[in-house]
Amino acid sequence: MALPGATALHQDPGLQPERTVMSWDRSLLAMVVSAAMFLRWYGTVGVLALAPAALCAVAALVIHWTQRSRYRVQAAGIARERVHADVGAVLWLGGLVVVLALLGVVAMWSI
Repeated sequence: MALPGATALHQDPGLQPERTVMSWDRSLLAMVVSAAMFLRWYGTVGVLALAPAALCAVAALVIHWTQRSRYRVQAAGIARERVHADVGAVLWLGGLVVVLALLGVVAMWSI
């Protein structure tokens, strides 16, 4: 699955760039669902629920905005037969999940 409007940079659809894009799409969906869940807490927790909801929304937007460049880098890596892992993005998302969990715990303890 290539990105809409993107020119195929390699001849074999379904390779790693497409799977990576779909994986990040699932992460994006998880961020949107998490934002909705935190917004649902607003009635119980109050303003403390808005910070993690906003953080999830910003993370979803960042994932969406970086999808095209991520696909381009991965497809170019196939052409060069050398693909480097995007360690920074994985660490960023892992750290975000930890921060969201801590914010959720703090929000629950404040009730």
